[in-house]
Amino acid sequence: MESFRMINILLVEDNPGDVRLTQEVLKEGKIKNTLNIVMDGEEALDYLHKRGKHTAAETPDIVLLDLNLPKIDGREVLAHIKNEPKLKRIPVIVLTTSDAQADILKMYDNHANCYITKPVDFSQFINVVRSIEDFWLTIVQLPPNE
Repeated sequence: MESFRMINILLVEDNPGDVRLTQEVLKEGKIKNTLNIVMDGEEALDYLHKRGKHTAAETPDIVLLDLNLPKIDGREVLAHIKNEPKLKRIPVIVLTTSDAQADILKMYDNHANCYITKPVDFSQFINVVRSIEDFWLTIVQLPPNE
C-alpha cells in the first residue's frame, strides 16, 4: 500500500465513549487517516450512498461497524454493504460487545471481513483499536477506492 495515501475510515458507532477512544487511538496512529463517524445504521447507509447531509462523502476504504445500533442495526447494514455492487469490496470490521455465536456466524455468512468482540477494559479496548490499525491499515492491501 502507498504510505502517503490517506485512509478514509467510516466508524458506525452509537456509544460516545467508544467513539472518543477510537478517535484518540487513530489520531495518534502511524497511518494518516480521515475518521468519519455516524451514530446509527440509517445514517451509515446515507453516508455510503451519499444521501442527505452526506452528499460530499468519500467512499470509505474500511468500515468499523457496531452491531447494536439505533434505527437500522449493524446486521442489516453489513448485509446491505455486501449485497451492493459498488460497496461490497469495502472491508467491514465488526467491532461489537456481542460474543454470541449466532451473531458471529451470521456476520461471517454476510461476508464480514473480521469480527472482534469489544473488550470492556479501557486499555484492552485501546489495544484492540491499535491492532486493527496495525493490521488493516498497515499490512493489508485495501481495494482501490471507487
